[in-house]
Amino acid sequence: QVQLVESGGGLVQAGGSLRLSCAASGRAFSWYSMGWFRQAPGKEREFVAAISWITGSTSYADSVKDRITISREIAKNTVYLHMNSLEPEDTAVYSCAADKRGWLATDVREYAYWGQGTQVTVSS
Repeated sequence: QVQLVESGGGLVQAGGSLRLSCAASGRAFSWYSMGWFRQAPGKEREFVAAISWITGSTSYADSVKDRITISREIAKNTVYLHMNSLEPEDTAVYSCAADKRGWLATDVREYAYWGQGTQVTVSS
């Protein structure tokens, strides 16, 4: 089992920045991919970004790649999502997830472990 706990969400004005954190614990996950997804009210959960825990390789959704950076801090078993130039359309519950195959998958169905999510609200 892998446990994931997100933090860092909140209310921010349009144009602002936030850094979300995902603390991972449990079994060894060196070969995992860690992904961030978001779900806005009335919409399906969508892929935001993913990172390979062991190589640091990354993947981004086209809609956010110019404004969002995913990173990991191995010593702290933590993955971050740095978000800049936030827009009201970024308002959603952001969740991190772990995929033991390490494929930088973009499909929610590929991820077996999920955190509880953290709310991000961007005001106009």
